[in-house]
Amino acid sequence: WWTVFNDPVLDGLIKEASAQNLGLQSAGLRVLEARAQLGIATGRIFPQVQQLNASAATVGVSKHAANSAAGDLHFRDASTSLDVAWELDFWGKFRRGIESADASYLATIADYEDFLVTLTAEVARVYILIRTLEERIALAEESTAIQKRSLEITENRFEGGIVTELDVQQARSLLANTQASIPGFKVEYQRAQHALSVLLGIPPADLSGKLARSDATISIPLVPASVAIGVPADLLRRRPDIRRAELLTATQSALIGVAKADLLPHFSLIGSIGFNASKSNLTSQGGSDLGDLFNGDSVTYFAGPSLSWDILNYGRITNQVRVQDARFQQTVANYQNAVLRAAQEVEDAMVGFLQDQNQTGFLDVAVAASRRSVELAMLQYREGLTDYQRVLDSQKGLALDQDRLAEVRGSVALNLVSMYKALGGGWQVRQPGEFVSESVQQEMADRTNWGRLLKAKE
Repeated sequence: WWTVFNDPVLDGLIKEASAQNLGLQSAGLRVLEARAQLGIATGRIFPQVQQLNASAATVGVSKHAANSAAGDLHFRDASTSLDVAWELDFWGKFRRGIESADASYLATIADYEDFLVTLTAEVARVYILIRTLEERIALAEESTAIQKRSLEITENRFEGGIVTELDVQQARSLLANTQASIPGFKVEYQRAQHALSVLLGIPPADLSGKLARSDATISIPLVPASVAIGVPADLLRRRPDIRRAELLTATQSALIGVAKADLLPHFSLIGSIGFNASKSNLTSQGGSDLGDLFNGDSVTYFAGPSLSWDILNYGRITNQVRVQDARFQQTVANYQNAVLRAAQEVEDAMVGFLQDQNQTGFLDVAVAASRRSVELAMLQYREGLTDYQRVLDSQKGLALDQDRLAEVRGSVALNLVSMYKALGGGWQVRQPGEFVSESVQQEMADRTNWGRLLKAKE
């Protein structure tokens, strides 16, 4: 949407911000985290316990222990086993968990896209603010030049005895006030550049080089006479924050099913297979050699079904279901509120855009009239047909009208940015599956085995 301003500098800044902004990188890393969480949830549908155990020990049994009279009191024991436990997804608990994790993963993608929408709009907003301040500074300097010439005229007339010192001091006061406004504009200008630097992911700096453009006659980005926005209701459905709110509702809905499954019996298959061998420390007694650990006669195993039912925790589990249900209803309310706020943002931006355009038309007329008033007042003052107060008022009015026109022209562009942001525009520039830069992916791959998750398709 930012191409409607036909400003190559703005296009380049948005491209750079989308590649380097650190907040966007953090949002992309949350997507990778959600991918891994989805893998954890998916793994729960398979055997949950798969453990390979091995141990070796020297054992000494008390002579006063029960059943120790006929036993070996001193022996060495070695064993290894593979233990497996698989809770069957009889009531869909794990499938609902996967459903929840999948919706949560998609919600993080929507959150990333929402951040991208906000980022592009913020870059455009700060850029327009910078251009508006540039024009306000230029207009203040132009007014300063006009008022300097007026001061020279009044000083010459005072020295000639034509006017009193009052005219000189009034001219000097107006000039000093106009000059005093310029440092304030420059402070805001530098702060806006610092804000833009952070959006670009670089230390605060002077961005004059990046902001330079060939067409120096136009400062504030021009807004097209008419803007096609489509049907707002259809565009609102594509807003990432609304999709995120909807997906969070789906995430929480699945968690209700996970909690309800705990009210029912859990059916599991459990088993173990391994080897065990012991050797007595007493030479007069027999026993196997520990070297026979992997002999066929040393095999041990067991397997069978298992049932567990938390019937004594029924009240706790029921309340957990209620907790999840209440949270679900909260997400529904949050989703509805997100839709309402989105509609309000669109309407506010549209009203501001249209009314500021009307205001610009009136201010164009006002500035033209003020310029002519300054010319006439100065001509009449030179001829001695009017006092300096008329000149003073006309020059002051011109400076105020010009500054106000620049401010409103910037407001028109800002309202257009707000409207496109409210309609959810900007996330479409993202390439599918790309959430972090290649350099960050390589850094993570060097540190941790991510397998195919770093480049997984959506």
